[in-house]
Amino acid sequence: MNKVIFLDRDGVLNLELGRYVTSVNEWTPNPGAVSFLKQAALKGYRFCVITNQGGIGKGLYTHDILREIHHKMAEIYAHEHIFFDAIFYCPHHPEADGHCLCRKPGHLMVQKGIHLMKAHTERSWMIGDSQRDVDAAASAGIKGVRVHPNSALHHLVHMLD
Repeated sequence: MNKVIFLDRDGVLNLELGRYVTSVNEWTPNPGAVSFLKQAALKGYRFCVITNQGGIGKGLYTHDILREIHHKMAEIYAHEHIFFDAIFYCPHHPEADGHCLCRKPGHLMVQKGIHLMKAHTERSWMIGDSQRDVDAAASAGIKGVRVHPNSALHHLVHMLD
């Protein structure tokens, strides 16, 4: 069983803009995440991204653009020796698509990550910048930690085992 940190994207891994990131050029890493994730990796944690991307459902960007953004994200973090084992995203938006099972605070994406990564639920947890992230984690049976958008994550080091 693996120790996994599930990470929300916007506001945690990249800077929250207050609107959808609709192009690869708008995606900017959160410099406050790098040091913490390096320390977590050294302690044996693996990483999985769990993100709502309702802008796809609203027609603001496409799956292909999102893949480009995630490719850039993975490359930038890889230069820091931080690797994401999986990235799950929900393309739906309630205004455009109605209710879906994968959108946080639903726990389907987290459950998929737990299964795929063979996560030890008692030693795994999720970091997000909204209550829906914490709720999704709790519904999937893991701890959730809410942080302020765009904050450094160094204050979470004490949670690493």
